[in-house]
Amino acid sequence: MKLSEVKEILNAEIIIGHDKMDIEIAGGAASDLMSDLLRNPREGALLLTGLTNIQAVRTSVIAGMAAIVFVRAKKPDPDIISYAKEHEMPILSSPYSMYGSCGRLYSKGLKSIRWNI
Repeated sequence: MKLSEVKEILNAEIIIGHDKMDIEIAGGAASDLMSDLLRNPREGALLLTGLTNIQAVRTSVIAGMAAIVFVRAKKPDPDIISYAKEHEMPILSSPYSMYGSCGRLYSKGLKSIRWNI
């Protein structure tokens, strides 16, 4: 699934990464526990989270995530946006809850990453 499809399915606003909408998303993960992502990184996956701090972006960069969707219409602060731009990490914001976002993406064919926890 392309990131542009994720944007449409989640009725998401692009915060940064307008030029990255054609990247392929390998799977999805939903978490507010960044340590879970570090224990089981998945290159090219999408992170759905309600955690709008710098650790969410740093962890996503380290784990090789393709993009981040902040759920519940959350928006990152300017310093977080700056850090994400520096690391070319696309960020979107969806009005849906985490549960609703996951359900919408899963029903359209985006599979979950496998957690080895």
